[in-house]
Amino acid sequence: MGKFVNNVEEFFTFCEENDVQFVDLRFTDIKGSWHHLTYRMSAINEDNLTNGFPFDGSSIEAWQPINQSDMLLKADVPTAFLDPFTADPTVIVFCDVFDIYKGDLYERCPRSIAKKALKHAEELGIADAAYFGPENEFFIFDDVKFVDNINEAGYKIDTEEGEWNSNTDYEDMYNTAHRPGTKGGYFPVAPTDSMVDLRAEMMQVLEQVGLEVVLGHHEVAQGQGEIGIVFSDIIGAADNVQKYKYVVKMIAHLNGKTATFMPKPLYGDNGNGMHVHQSLWKDGKNLFYAEGNYGNLSEMALNYAGGIFKHAAAVSAFTNPSTNSYKRLLPGFEAPSILTYSSQNRSAACRIPYGAGEKATRIEMRFPDSSSCPYLAFAVMMMAGLDGIKNKTVPVGPMDEDLFELSLDEIREKGIPQMPHTLREALEGLIADNEFLKPVFTDEFINAYQHYRFERDVWPDEGRPTAYEFKTTYQC
Repeated sequence: MGKFVNNVEEFFTFCEENDVQFVDLRFTDIKGSWHHLTYRMSAINEDNLTNGFPFDGSSIEAWQPINQSDMLLKADVPTAFLDPFTADPTVIVFCDVFDIYKGDLYERCPRSIAKKALKHAEELGIADAAYFGPENEFFIFDDVKFVDNINEAGYKIDTEEGEWNSNTDYEDMYNTAHRPGTKGGYFPVAPTDSMVDLRAEMMQVLEQVGLEVVLGHHEVAQGQGEIGIVFSDIIGAADNVQKYKYVVKMIAHLNGKTATFMPKPLYGDNGNGMHVHQSLWKDGKNLFYAEGNYGNLSEMALNYAGGIFKHAAAVSAFTNPSTNSYKRLLPGFEAPSILTYSSQNRSAACRIPYGAGEKATRIEMRFPDSSSCPYLAFAVMMMAGLDGIKNKTVPVGPMDEDLFELSLDEIREKGIPQMPHTLREALEGLIADNEFLKPVFTDEFINAYQHYRFERDVWPDEGRPTAYEFKTTYQC
């Protein structure tokens, strides 16, 4: 699969051939949410496709003040594709946000930041291409309820695959008892895997919107799945995450279910990760490959991983940006928080995939999750990696043992660094360590981002009692 159009002229031809009635302009905010404006096709012309569409930036969280709210959406025309879900033919186009007051790409636009990160690598003379391959896991639930009031809080999730339904009486059907159980969902066939047809529909629609789909399977947890797609450049890969999440959520919705990429919705079962495969290239050569080395990994690749580990707290403020992220990063749930590297070993934060030849050699960072904005997550890892290359930072490792079996004392004795344990720690790490981001991330953006996350996520979360606190503290 690939581009449907290459330029403005082809865009209008594509729209005419598909009887397009509406053009949907999509852009991404700093938390990774997709927003859109829909224009009638009759209102689209070469001028606004080239020069931009006006919109109000003050109504987007953590963006412009109301007295400087006018902004432009700059259409990236080659990203156009048909929306598979609208009743009338609609073409979706990815957009970058343009700041009319500074006459440049908006410094809080995640997609623009990712573009600047790639340009920075080119200016350093290190690489002219960066490839990313995210693996986004998701849950499909049948029912989700939650309440968050001053005197009550709670949630309840249900899926027909949940082991808690083993004794449920159903009105219109028998209880078939075919369920994966906690941590029992890896690769069972139907009827235990209840989502075969649902994933197949998702995979087909993903191909319709331009993604190259490789496989789909049930994941470890109850109600959990994953669909594998082919890697792309840093911008294309992040664009693909937005398409992927849109399609998965919509297919679930249209089938009377609900999908989530929340890192840890189920206590005691595996969570949703976004493992990210990465490599840098120059002049068509994979810079991460060195035959005969450990895992065939070059010194540059190790330094790249070392840079990510060195700046792990600041990096995780973007790659794991929710309070829920850190409920996933616990030993025993295939969500490693121990910052070392290993060949094939999934308990290490950085894995070197098995059997990769010269073109496929890469590193896989296993700690990120899909609550992140993909553009920011990819950009911040690359900036940390480039800093590691520049300073020849060497990571701890390799370590091929099962790191989940190590006690906290053993981890400390071995001198292995760890991920932060809370979003507060990550944000405080970002405040203390952000110089490596400065060539691309502005002071204004970093300040706005950390304030936004503290005010929206950390402080409200820290101020709320939980059901478990009542269980352990009420009778004190």
